[in-house]
Amino acid sequence: MLQNNSKLKALIVSLWNTFWSGGIANPLTAIEQITYLLFVKRLDELESKRERDAEFTSEAYESKFDGEYTPWIDESLYRPKPEVTETEKARLYNKREKALTPRPKKELKWSFFKAMPADDMLVHFRNNVFPHIKDLNDETSSFTKYMKNAVFIIEKPSLLVEAIKKVDEIFLEIAEDAKDGKQSFQDIQGDVYEMLLKEIATAGKNGQFRTPRHLIKLLAELTEPKLGHKIADPACGTGGFLLGAYQYILSDLVRQKEPDLLVADEDGFERASISSVLDKKNKQILNDSFYGFDIDTTMVRLGLMNLMMHGIDNPHIEYKDSLSKNYNETGDYDIVLANPPFTGKLDKGDVNPDLGIDTGSTELLFLARISKMLRAGGKAAVIIPEGVLFGGSKAQKATREILLKDNQLEAVISLPAGAFKPYTGVKTAILVFTKVEEDSKTWHTDKVWFYALENDGYSLDDNRRKLEENPLPVVKSEYTARKTSEYPDRKNHFFVPLAEIQENDLDLSYNRYKEYEYTEQTYEPPKEILAKLMEMEKGILADMQELNDLIG
Repeated sequence: MLQNNSKLKALIVSLWNTFWSGGIANPLTAIEQITYLLFVKRLDELESKRERDAEFTSEAYESKFDGEYTPWIDESLYRPKPEVTETEKARLYNKREKALTPRPKKELKWSFFKAMPADDMLVHFRNNVFPHIKDLNDETSSFTKYMKNAVFIIEKPSLLVEAIKKVDEIFLEIAEDAKDGKQSFQDIQGDVYEMLLKEIATAGKNGQFRTPRHLIKLLAELTEPKLGHKIADPACGTGGFLLGAYQYILSDLVRQKEPDLLVADEDGFERASISSVLDKKNKQILNDSFYGFDIDTTMVRLGLMNLMMHGIDNPHIEYKDSLSKNYNETGDYDIVLANPPFTGKLDKGDVNPDLGIDTGSTELLFLARISKMLRAGGKAAVIIPEGVLFGGSKAQKATREILLKDNQLEAVISLPAGAFKPYTGVKTAILVFTKVEEDSKTWHTDKVWFYALENDGYSLDDNRRKLEENPLPVVKSEYTARKTSEYPDRKNHFFVPLAEIQENDLDLSYNRYKEYEYTEQTYEPPKEILAKLMEMEKGILADMQELNDLIG
């Protein structure tokens, strides 16, 4: 994780403080404005790379910066006063027409405008660059739809200049980190984005928190999304799980065609950059593979830009409450990855009754929703609070019944208590399940694999420092080998048959079934212990008497 790069972390903190001291104190507003800058910078670099690649392969490529734009002008400068002559009016008219002469879109690139004087840069960014990025995609796209009401609110030229300087420094450090760590630029760019969110939350300036990127990678590894799969997150936030699935697919494509390009990342998983596997056909398939939903329009915009920054040109993220009566998608997705909110309570009247759970608890409702979203054979990996696994309420039991009946519940992986620090110490678990049949009357789970993760490769305190070991790939390999492995006891990881789970009121908690070893303690007889205590007491009294004599 890049929080271990102290220089990069300091640059990000400095960027945040620049906005904070520049008068943009609302956390979500600040991060939205910062994201616009990151997006424009990344867009310049992506388009420049695509242009170079097209030139190298002699293929045609239409850049987003090809063609011309009509520059914005301040109309008040060309409005004639009532007393001016016709000659002066004509001169102003000609001057206005000249100012409106179309100019090359290359001027909208970061590399062009960052060298402009401060006042000119602010006017150009606000009135020419920002409208251009809002209209990058066609009118039917989610990006255009949700960027329509986006507003660039930086008013101080000095703030924009300083922020652009900081973003450039961040990208330079990213490039160095990529070189040293042999990771793809793409992965690191995503980490920086998530670090910025983390920094704001850590500072107490934002009430939301993000799933750690290494856990996102683990969930993608457990579900193994493939090219052509339709992948969703019903509470996607900034799109972290969708990106995790995307980067897993890219690495899997490289694994099949150019395995020598794979390298181990900081968490021990094999990763690769885009490489030549991302041809036009594959890119089109990937553009139609990722779907997210969120109830916060700001998060929707951030998620859309986040995915586009990573090369998904037309992502599908919508402003939609996936628990409401207005959402009725069933059986549409091959993969669902999620860490849905688990602290909220909804008004039951707003909840879609088709979910079949009589509750307002979001952690239960999302599990029911995810089960319905999956097609037969589709797989989900979901992070949930462990209370869901053993709670005794009617709704909690009904939710566990859905997992065991409508699905084949494959694994319950208990996460360490500090996995979500510094935000929360709530104990969580990963559920992995495959959809079998909707509203099933029979049980489609015959046994469940249980695994406890003692640490996730990072310290379990508020600092979350990277440790030497990488236990997450071990989880993946043990999960993959579980069907052919034999488990003589229940001391570490093991299977529990459905019948035993039913006998225990559908309890799915790891600790319910773990076998504990108790070492018998032997103690001396009480008389001997008392005699030793009395002997110690004599020694203490003798020392006190000696001290008293010295005092006189």
